[in-house]
Amino acid sequence: MEIMGKNVLVVGNARSGIGAAKLAHQKGATVCIYDGKPYESWQEEAKQTINELKSQGIMYTLGEMPDVKAFDLVVMSPGISPEIEVVQLAKQLGKKITGEFEFASWYCKAPIIAITGTNGKTTTTTLVGEIMKKYNPSTYVVGNIGRAFSEEVLQIPENGIVVAEVSSFQLETADTFHPFISALLNITPDHLNRHHTMENYCACKYNIFKNQPEEGYSLLNTKDHYYEEAKKQVKARCMSFSLQEIPDCGAYVQAGTLYENVHGTAHAICKIEDLHIKGTHNVENALAAIAMAAAFGVPGNLIREVLTTFKGVEHRTEYVLTKRGVDFFNDSKATNTDAAIAGLVGLSSLNKPIRLIAGGMDKQTSFKDWIKHFNGLVEKVYIIGETKQQIVKECLEEGFTQVATFETLEDAIKAAYNDSKANECILLSPACASWDMFESYEKRGELFKETVMQLEG
Repeated sequence: MEIMGKNVLVVGNARSGIGAAKLAHQKGATVCIYDGKPYESWQEEAKQTINELKSQGIMYTLGEMPDVKAFDLVVMSPGISPEIEVVQLAKQLGKKITGEFEFASWYCKAPIIAITGTNGKTTTTTLVGEIMKKYNPSTYVVGNIGRAFSEEVLQIPENGIVVAEVSSFQLETADTFHPFISALLNITPDHLNRHHTMENYCACKYNIFKNQPEEGYSLLNTKDHYYEEAKKQVKARCMSFSLQEIPDCGAYVQAGTLYENVHGTAHAICKIEDLHIKGTHNVENALAAIAMAAAFGVPGNLIREVLTTFKGVEHRTEYVLTKRGVDFFNDSKATNTDAAIAGLVGLSSLNKPIRLIAGGMDKQTSFKDWIKHFNGLVEKVYIIGETKQQIVKECLEEGFTQVATFETLEDAIKAAYNDSKANECILLSPACASWDMFESYEKRGELFKETVMQLEG
């Protein structure tokens, strides 16, 4: 869609919305940012940004409904629900509606490697990004990680590479988005407060495949429950990764060594013991990264170099420090139960009792599968957030009685530390989103680390 001279309404005044507004402005549109939060409710730093954008010619409607009929295009930030009033009104008026990520992709000339999945996508995207930067310094890591795609897209040269972490929220509005390489790492129940059903959630994830060229590549996880259904959606060349079997095209493990056979011939990349990122889930992340890099033509020696030096991702089972013989780990990125299970299993190799800090925003999912992993690993759970009563209830139903609730993360940390003994771990692994108490999982993880640093001992 040509937007020169058009009126564009951007919904949401966070990072992605601001990026989309700037992009639309640069492409010659008349732009207005709408947010339901009134001007006086924003913090000073945000007010400065609002005033700066106004001075550049970008308009604002804050705290009141915009005149939707005056706009030709509505661009939604990924955190904005399509069910809110302004978006529903735009639909009723027949307005073109898109998302920030889809909008940015209209202006991208470089090939895109897009990675989605319920779990593992941040680690995998970061790992693929590091490999591709080694191969081509003009590599940009965008999307649900790092900078918004709309902030970067006009700087990306045609001979560059885009590595994008893409969420179900971003794929929900995908229309023409067509990555050269796509990966669906796994699907488990998540964000059902937004998507309502697993069918809707899966449909959003499958949007990553729908416009891919036949000469592109799609990567799937053979052990995933939705593997066969996802495979039916693939139009490009299909790759897979597996811990248990050797795929016709993809990456796999044999006798403790990671291999790829994307182009027909098997090549050993490295041994599992050479990886710094531990746990079965991280072996799968490494396999996915190997397959995508090999499909793009990256030499095996470059893949090996990055894999064997990569130390992991901040907020993902991140070691913080040891005090009084107690190890602290920040797994704030574990925003659902499957990610939290992976964090527990990963730390189980330390053979130390875990004091677990958990809880957060309610995504309308059960915690029972996660709780079943507590026995033999978790000494006690310290629960915060709007899910605390549900987690307590389900813990008791599963026979796990060592639970306590707290109003703040700081209080939970201090209680866990006071209860702890030498040779134990304190792990923040919430199994929930952060938005009931924090701006993001990053802010939650940062507060955890700051509070831990201030503990005596």
